[in-house]
Amino acid sequence: MDIAEKIIDYLVRNRVSTTEVADCLGKSGVIPDLMPCNQGCYKAGRIIWVYAYDESNWSVHEQIQDIEEDGIVFVDASDCEDRAIFGELVSKYILLYRQSRAVVVNGKMRDAAALIREKWPIWCSGYTPVGCFNRRPENEVDPAWKEEHYEKYNGAIAVCDDCGVVVIPKIHITEEFLGKLQDIENQEDIWFDRLDHHKESTFDIVCRKKYLDDEIYMSLSNKGRNRNGRIIM
Repeated sequence: MDIAEKIIDYLVRNRVSTTEVADCLGKSGVIPDLMPCNQGCYKAGRIIWVYAYDESNWSVHEQIQDIEEDGIVFVDASDCEDRAIFGELVSKYILLYRQSRAVVVNGKMRDAAALIREKWPIWCSGYTPVGCFNRRPENEVDPAWKEEHYEKYNGAIAVCDDCGVVVIPKIHITEEFLGKLQDIENQEDIWFDRLDHHKESTFDIVCRKKYLDDEIYMSLSNKGRNRNGRIIM
């Protein structure tokens, strides 16, 4: 199991939220304006980057023919105006027939009723009945845009939940980042323990961190230390 697989396994087993992942990334990593089509979905996995452009989804149909299973298909759009990239048919093909974990569309989708009815794990920026054309694009995709977005997203890790989508860049797919995820999970355990059982205010917990002065609590709780034995701040 490589480090990416370890991180994904930890994310899924612990259902680490996008909120916590963004915190580990220094309050960053979110793809703006993306929300789930259905509540309660949680997915994390490697990104397979796909693109649409020139108000056409021809390139999407072409690229998804041979995608590997078990990834998160991230569809980016360039010069598609406000058109839906695709809808029910393509979503079903990607999720059921290509066995992808989730679909993330950095743009709008159509067939909202079907996507909601099927409870598919899909994230997008909204809905519209007006879709892209099924024609071969008249122009070539901007090579600089394609290269930039491919390098940024393909092979990165996406975490998707009710809050939206956060991407862990490839540069952060390391043992150190896995440690940060473990630490923030432990910190969350401490914070809720201090709230629920010690009845402290959120100001005392989050800002003043009074639990650090509770020597007995910190000495008895392994949750008070990270994987390197350092006290969690």
